[in-house]
Amino acid sequence: MNPHAYTCLGDGFAFVDIETTGGPAQCESITEIAVIEVDASGVREWASLIRPAMRIPEHIERLTGISNEMVATAPRFEDVADELFDRLEGRVFVAHNARFDHGHIKAAFRRMGVNIRPRVLCTVKLSRRLFPQERRHSLDHLIARHGLQVGARHRALSDAQALWQFWQHVHDVFPPQQIEELTRELIARPALPPYLDTAAVDALPEAPGVYLFYGENDIPLYIGKSTRLRSRVMSHFTADHQSDRELSLSQQVRRIAHIRTAGEFGALLEEARLIKSLQPILNRQLRRNRDLCAWRLDTDMAGEAGVSLVRPSEVDFSQPGRLYGFFRSRRAAVERLRALGAEHALCPPLLGLEKRTPGRCFNHQLRRCRGACVGLEPYAEHYARIESALSNLKIESWPYRGAVGMCEGDVLHVVENWCYYGTISNEDEAAPLIARGRPAFDFDIYKLLVRWMARQPVVEFAQLANFSAVSWSIR
Repeated sequence: MNPHAYTCLGDGFAFVDIETTGGPAQCESITEIAVIEVDASGVREWASLIRPAMRIPEHIERLTGISNEMVATAPRFEDVADELFDRLEGRVFVAHNARFDHGHIKAAFRRMGVNIRPRVLCTVKLSRRLFPQERRHSLDHLIARHGLQVGARHRALSDAQALWQFWQHVHDVFPPQQIEELTRELIARPALPPYLDTAAVDALPEAPGVYLFYGENDIPLYIGKSTRLRSRVMSHFTADHQSDRELSLSQQVRRIAHIRTAGEFGALLEEARLIKSLQPILNRQLRRNRDLCAWRLDTDMAGEAGVSLVRPSEVDFSQPGRLYGFFRSRRAAVERLRALGAEHALCPPLLGLEKRTPGRCFNHQLRRCRGACVGLEPYAEHYARIESALSNLKIESWPYRGAVGMCEGDVLHVVENWCYYGTISNEDEAAPLIARGRPAFDFDIYKLLVRWMARQPVVEFAQLANFSAVSWSIR
């Protein structure tokens, strides 16, 4: 096999494989590196064990055959960095699922203050383009499918040799010009995840909406929103070397879907709704919270009651009330009220936080409250100080008589009592949408509505009898 046939893209190729502890790219987790250089001078192999900054877990030892004893006296990455840099410099960086290998090596160089920017070719993508009839393109599948000869699987040099064999094999099957054109195309394209259909990314519009990443077996991985969908999705893939989270996402994503919205507000509402319903594994915020609660300040202070804990389902937000919160759990609510009580010298028994003993108050004896519990402070004054202490937590009452439509472009987002029904685009959709019944209260939707209601034109539903006459243009 003449290596000169494969050096048409500059200074040749570097077929690269690494092994790691399984740790993130932003840590020193590489345990072995191998490079096979192919250029006009021939083919050269190089490999080295690397001493990581962490122990190799037992299951990784079993997988790779690389033990903690083997790397105990191995060089650090910085000890081989100069030699590795020279072997990669000017060559096309070829790896299987190249984001992983390139991401770890790029991060290791960055920790030394060195920024490498090789042209990268992923053999997963190459295999997908050359053999579209095949469903699986892992290295194990390529080895079995094409009869590649490998030594110790999951050792860096053996795996790099498998890539070099695969590269030679496809030149035996396809015309060299076809391989060269495809290689140039893959190198020139943005670095998309290896298992992602590029047509799905090409179909994304530069418009507002929500995007959904799915993994193996169509499991929802991540949901996001943007006013420019395509640019936002691409930013996940161009940033993967800076963030272990983005790198992990790019390794797992298999499919992308999107939903167009009329604008940013609609995208925010749809994102919150979808995350609650689909529960993607990489979204940490906007999750469902069944323990949501708030403090209600009673207006009648003639008795002993001060505040009581209520759930959103127990509240009519259209009625004037004194609600404070929200809190993700009863424990969080109690801790916050207890802290405010101590800060403002409020009486814990009157707040309902401790049992009350008539005529006695341990907190007053310690001068932690002003004595409303034992008749030394009027209830009205104590009540007013509770209001003042809770003022920064006050929950907005619903300011309209009923359901309203918040205008965005040519649609209305229908909401009532801080609950989001859905989005409509014509008058026939209004009545059936409301007839389904009011959705459950959602704290994240509440925060969005409070923030955006001042910005969006609002149409009260009483006006919707003459729906077509309503102007939906945004101020």
